[in-house]
Amino acid sequence: MSIVKILLVDDSKTELHVLSELLGKNGYQVRTAENGEEAIKRLSEEKPDLILMDVVMPGQNGFQLTRAITRDPAFADVPVIMCTSKNQETDKVWGMRQGARDYVVKPVDPDELLRKIRAFG
Repeated sequence: MSIVKILLVDDSKTELHVLSELLGKNGYQVRTAENGEEAIKRLSEEKPDLILMDVVMPGQNGFQLTRAITRDPAFADVPVIMCTSKNQETDKVWGMRQGARDYVVKPVDPDELLRKIRAFG
């Protein structure tokens, strides 16, 4: 499966803008959500090929949302990459245990992020 449609979940408008620009320039179709509730709404509208998930957000955090999405049979095959400023090894381990398939620390290195996304395509 090639990755075309990416759902970007982050409560920072700046981060959404920067990552949307980067992904858009590299040929990806990006939809954004600023919180868990919005992310679930986007998922119900269109199934993405990959999800980039922030951790620290109001309401449902990225760990909880990742767990909910990856345990839903409708989305279990959609890879989730945690994209967060939480850079402790324990955070990474916890993210992977919630169902994330990879982990990127902010500030994001564009080449590293694109390489990780392409690895799923």
